[in-house]
Amino acid sequence: MTPTLTDLFDFSGRHVFVAGGSSGINLGIADAFAQRGAKVCIASRSADRVASAVEHLRRHGGEVLGHSADVRDYDAIDAALAAAREAFGPIDVLVSGAAGNFVAPALGMSSKGFRTVVDIDLIGSFNVLRSGHAHLRKPGASVINISAPQASNPTPYQAHVCAAKAGIDMLTRVLAMEWGPDGVRINSIVPGPIGDTEGIRRLAPTPDAVAAMTASIPLGRFGTTGEVADMALVLSSSLASFVTGAVIPVDGGSSLAGGRDLSAAVKASA
Repeated sequence: MTPTLTDLFDFSGRHVFVAGGSSGINLGIADAFAQRGAKVCIASRSADRVASAVEHLRRHGGEVLGHSADVRDYDAIDAALAAAREAFGPIDVLVSGAAGNFVAPALGMSSKGFRTVVDIDLIGSFNVLRSGHAHLRKPGASVINISAPQASNPTPYQAHVCAAKAGIDMLTRVLAMEWGPDGVRINSIVPGPIGDTEGIRRLAPTPDAVAAMTASIPLGRFGTTGEVADMALVLSSSLASFVTGAVIPVDGGSSLAGGRDLSAAVKASA
């Protein structure tokens, strides 16, 4: 019997772990899986935000756990993943989405500032994936990294993010090759401008900046967290059973024009 779309996106009983899942795009992804019956575990640095997100996710009536853990701390994320495995069994879907950003020219940021973003985005992603491998369902697990257009589009005032996200996409490709024999698929989602997120508030802090950014998007609008979550659902379903090592934009075509002009954000933050 051919499965229906409802069957393909039924994640009842499956275990989904979302690092960085207490807000924004990552919470939207956790929410989408929870609505479709998954057992969801989120981890993020702020205990208060984790508690709030867990309360939100439990409104769907499913099983939800939250852990306060900084992805930069390997031992902390390792403990969170082990606790999730103990509670819900092997992880079917692992999402690494913790991220940091600020707008500054290279000569206007410190070595510490540059390193902080690389530590959160790139080292944090490695920590989540490296520790998570032991807890993945093999074969069958789907691993998803949340990247950014800066990974492939040189963007002034974003040297730190460009470097970190480019590393994430290459990590995706390399681990897809190394972990493929285990039956584990690894892909990157590259969200474009997504409305009502911290990223947009930082990169387009004024009405004029919002208007300019919107005008540069071929589809003429910002995306939604739900649209990014839809791609995560597809990549974790049998529809994508032969997809691994892919870097997939969900950006309304915004990356086609290359790097953005963030001068307005620089002036606003000055």
